[in-house]
Amino acid sequence: MASLLFKNALNLTSQKTPPIWCMRQAGRYHNHYQQLKKNYTFEQLCKNPELASEVACGPVKEFDFDVAILFSDILFPLEGLGMPLHFSPGPIFDNFITEDNYKKYSNIDSAIEHMEFQREAIKITREQLPLSKSLIGFVGGLFTLLRFAIDKKKPIKKIKKFHFDFLIDTLLPLIKRNIQLQLEAGAEIVMMFDSGLSDLDEVVFLSKYIFLIEDIAKTFPGKVGYYSKGKNFKNIYTLFNFPFAGIGIDHTISIQDSFSSYKQGFIQGNFDENNLLLEADQLFKKLDKYCDEVKSISDLSGWVCCLGHGINKNTPEKNVHLFIDIIRKRFS
Repeated sequence: MASLLFKNALNLTSQKTPPIWCMRQAGRYHNHYQQLKKNYTFEQLCKNPELASEVACGPVKEFDFDVAILFSDILFPLEGLGMPLHFSPGPIFDNFITEDNYKKYSNIDSAIEHMEFQREAIKITREQLPLSKSLIGFVGGLFTLLRFAIDKKKPIKKIKKFHFDFLIDTLLPLIKRNIQLQLEAGAEIVMMFDSGLSDLDEVVFLSKYIFLIEDIAKTFPGKVGYYSKGKNFKNIYTLFNFPFAGIGIDHTISIQDSFSSYKQGFIQGNFDENNLLLEADQLFKKLDKYCDEVKSISDLSGWVCCLGHGINKNTPEKNVHLFIDIIRKRFS
């Protein structure tokens, strides 16, 4: 009940062809998703387990991705803590945490009960997927969730004590329990997407935040992958000496350097998602160059072929087919 290619990547087993999946592969670029959105809201698609399964399986059927990913959103745990949330089309919170009210949003048991729809969605998705396909879950990174909880539109001028109290006392145990829920339901691994690090000072990251990430990795050794995106932390994976299943890198990071520096788990990445907006002949040239760069790496054990970030909503479906076809032809 898993993709052999993905299983080999997780185990760092050498193979010619990498598994392929992409962030936001079940999303607005895909006609299958667009048809469902005519009848259901985004929240309904996420919170109705049967619909979430339908969305997650759609791109696997259409494009033959090796991995399906739980269809959900990283912000629902905050909603579970009592922060009203709706999407129009992006996330909108009715209120935010402050130094005066943050302890009000601390009922972890209630938040996990709220997340039960993810458990059912994973179970149903696993039942609907071919046995040859893998299934993974995902959660938001702790600081990324904090940014939304205090209002993402307002830059953090200084990390305050109550910010870290909320991270340590509420978000850390909540996300650990959310990861456990997804693993128990049948996810092979859980990806942690921490793409909101731009406001986090590097000194604070190294002196405090990295230990929270380490706590999660050690709680679930080999079961959590980590993806970050922030102007100050392009190569933070070189600092990791704890048991993540692997790391995701965006297109600004050299994949050659990544394979030279990181030996502890899979490396997911990192074709520039913007290239999928190009005309077919231009995309082919970009893919050809990318494949040449990757082929120059002597040992590709653990490579999971993926975009540097999520699929752009304006991406033509034919370009997704081309991306997958070229990668499999060049690495066969």
